[in-house]
Amino acid sequence: MMWRSFSADWLKIRGKGLWFLVFLGPVGLIAMQGLNFGIRLDYLTKQYQSDLWGGLLDNIASFVPIALYLGGTLICSLMANVEHQTSSWKQLLALPISRTAVFMSKLLLCLLLVAVSCLLLSIGTVGLGYLLGFGDQPVPYAKVMQIGFASYAAALPVISLQLWLSLSSRNQTLPVSCGIALSLGSTFSSFLSGWFPLTWPNLAWSAPRPWLFSAAGLLLGLLLLLPGALHFARKDVN
Repeated sequence: MMWRSFSADWLKIRGKGLWFLVFLGPVGLIAMQGLNFGIRLDYLTKQYQSDLWGGLLDNIASFVPIALYLGGTLICSLMANVEHQTSSWKQLLALPISRTAVFMSKLLLCLLLVAVSCLLLSIGTVGLGYLLGFGDQPVPYAKVMQIGFASYAAALPVISLQLWLSLSSRNQTLPVSCGIALSLGSTFSSFLSGWFPLTWPNLAWSAPRPWLFSAAGLLLGLLLLLPGALHFARKDVN
């Protein structure tokens, strides 16, 4: 049943601006760092001459958490608005598909869209490195994948929470405001304790044992799915 709902959701997002957001995040980050390195190429290549790829990745990684939080928020909100704006919840939930399956299919689609964005970021990072002339040094493919997907795993609690809020509220002011506040707050994550989930996407890149924070994000994200799915299953919709 969930796959039938997923297929329907996949068709519904066409022309809704979601794919534009999927491309906007990674393209914006790559373009920003392309401008940064393009303007200061001699200075930055001298500073990072022993590890040019590492320098590029460090500069990109500092903006990944805010992009994940903001992008995940907007994707969840736009996806929920497909049903909210057309007032089609009653018709959808009247079908012989459980509410849990509806919730999980929308979560799966949201996670897939964010994963595509992270993959584009990794591909764009390699492309930018070659354009900047870093090809003489070996490409650290493991680090390139880590910059997107390790932080993505660590950000799952916030993405799960945003989908829960977006599906539960017809007015998207609260979930979008919450997401913007969290994305802006992530810029100050270095001043927060590592126990605070907001810091995990950054620590999933910079900590001595980054996999711990990716694993913590996966675990907490899964735990948040339970109350989110239960609340959606019991909530009256318009």
